[in-house]
Amino acid sequence: MRCRRLALCAFGAVLGLAGGAHAAGYVFLTTTQVDAATHALPAPPADGSAQAKTELSELLQLQDSRTSADMIAATSDDQTKNATIFTVAIGPAFDLKALPATAKLFADIRNDEKAAADQAKDVFKRNRPWIVEPSVLSCFREDGPQTSYPSGHSTMGYAMAAVLTNLVPEKADAIKARADTYAHNRLVCEMHFRSDIEAGRTYGAALAKDMSESPAFKAEYDAAAAELRAAHVTSH
Repeated sequence: MRCRRLALCAFGAVLGLAGGAHAAGYVFLTTTQVDAATHALPAPPADGSAQAKTELSELLQLQDSRTSADMIAATSDDQTKNATIFTVAIGPAFDLKALPATAKLFADIRNDEKAAADQAKDVFKRNRPWIVEPSVLSCFREDGPQTSYPSGHSTMGYAMAAVLTNLVPEKADAIKARADTYAHNRLVCEMHFRSDIEAGRTYGAALAKDMSESPAFKAEYDAAAAELRAAHVTSH
């Protein structure tokens, strides 16, 4: 079979050397799972395409309408890359400093989804908004110029939300809403285009499902669930 996406074919060939084994650095995921999840993502819109122009227009409109409060919240989310983003949704009892088993679970989720997202970014190599349009006023410009797709923040937020809604089901709606806000703030910050955060949603959910199949994940999940019940974060 001929590969239609040369970049994805090369990526798959490299990962194929490891088969289904855990790559050095992955805790729950296998290289086969990451390869499949990455291949399942659609290619991002090409620069200059109708969809890309629409997505750029959305960012420029947000740039004109965002408030100082919007920028403070978006900048805070830009700098926060862990499960503490969900404290506002769950409540102050969700204090990872006092919940070591829960903290470990989400640190390992963060480790795996970040490694996977970084690999996917390297496959798709989509230009960041400020590369496409220099007038874009992003919160920061330290990220690589071709690392827009998928959004890493969105991948993290939705992967963690998928796990948290099971751990704390009584807060499921608030957790999902917080993940949506976290992703939207990537647009407010003009760090990503709309399809980047949508890909992050898809990718994060797929990776969370894959992680849940790992025996190591199941052991850490059970420990976190017991800890959260004992701390009265959840009654489930």
